Amino acid sequence: MIFYLHGFDSTSPGNHEKVLQLQFSDPDVRSVAYSTIHPRHDMSQILKQVHQQLSLSPNEPALITGVGLGGYWSERIGFLCGIPSLVFNPNLHPELNMQGRIERPEEYSDIAGKCISNFRHQYKGRCHVVLSRNDDVLDNTATEIELSPFYSIIWDEQQSHKFKDISAHLALAKELRSVPSI
Repeated sequence: MIFYLHGFDSTSPGNHEKVLQLQFSDPDVRSVAYSTIHPRHDMSQILKQVHQQLSLSPNEPALITGVGLGGYWSERIGFLCGIPSLVFNPNLHPELNMQGRIERPEEYSDIAGKCISNFRHQYKGRCHVVLSRNDDVLDNTATEIELSPFYSIIWDEQQSHKFKDISAHLALAKELRSVPSI
């Protein structure tokens, strides 16, 4: 099973397209909806949904993936649920770059402070990051510097921030599903 978390633009038709593409790796793709504007509530809701689905299918291989803000959540929820993640252009600091777009961006700082410190050390090697060189929203060089000590980084030369076409990375998604949950 693959959990897909949309980015900030939750109503974009590109989200449905990504789900359809992911179905080439696993026919069981589950979109996890969240508001994008209330971070504390979002974390609780996403964690509850993913944990519930995992408990209903405890022996099924699982992967969580997302783009942008969905990548931010995929890394954290993957860690908390013990499943591997594949993140595309993750927005690592929404508390800084989502000002004026969400109601309480400071909640992201609060979430970071309440999460397990240095969780990336414990999650090392279980998250894979795909960054686009043509990202028009985030500085992916800074993202690479922050994440490369913990995760493998794959550069995509074609896609923009929203990663309309993830097909070049479907084999990796399929491979990661076979990584055992912890």
